Amino acid sequence: MRNQLMRLALVLFTLFCGIAASLRPAAAMARISVNLTTQSMHVDADAGSFDYPISSARAGFSTPRGYYKPQKLVRMHYSKKYHNSPMPYSIFFRGGYAIHGTGAVSQLGRPASHGCIRLSPVNAASLYEMVKAEGARIAIAGTPPASRGTALAARHHHKRTQIAAAHRHHNKLVRMASHHRHPQFAPALAYAPRYRPLTFPMWLQRLPLR
Repeated sequence: MRNQLMRLALVLFTLFCGIAASLRPAAAMARISVNLTTQSMHVDADAGSFDYPISSARAGFSTPRGYYKPQKLVRMHYSKKYHNSPMPYSIFFRGGYAIHGTGAVSQLGRPASHGCIRLSPVNAASLYEMVKAEGARIAIAGTPPASRGTALAARHHHKRTQIAAAHRHHNKLVRMASHHRHPQFAPALAYAPRYRPLTFPMWLQRLPLR
C-alpha cells in the first residue's frame, strides 16, 4: 500500500511538472531592427535595449532588406570573396550576408561595406552573445543614403562639366570674333595690352581734319 502511494505521488508530481512547463511562457528572442536610412541598429533583448551605428552596402553593392533569422554564428570568419577580410562575431542571416564587427570604425554611420552590416568590434561581440543566448529576429528596412565616394564623384563631375562648358563658350566667342571682326564678339583678354609709344605719324593721323 505504501509503495502504491509513493508511485501515485511520483506520477502526480511528474504530471504537475509537465503542466507547469507547458504553461511557462516561451523565451523571447532578441529583436534586431536595422535602419538603412539612418545607418543605425536598435536591439531589444533580455539584456536591455541598445542602439548601434552601422555601415551597410556602399554604392555598387546592396544589403538585402526583409525579415530574417540567424542561420549561422561564427566567432571569427574570413571572407573568401573579399581577400580573406576578417569578419569577427559574424551572424549570418542570408547566404553570405552577415552582421559582423569591423576595424573600419571611422566609417560607421555611413554606407561602406560590400553588403554586410558592420558594427564596431565591441558592439558586434555583445550582439553575438545575445543572439547566441536568446536567438533573434532580424528586420532590415529603409533606403541607404549615397555613400561619400558617390557624392564626391558627383560633385567633381559637376565641376568638370561647368569648366568644360566655360571653355566651349570661350572658344565660341573667339571663333565668332575672328569671323565677324566686330568688337562685341571680341573675347575678354586676361592680360593688359602691351604699351606702344605714340609716334609722330600716329599723332598726325589723330589730328582732326578741317
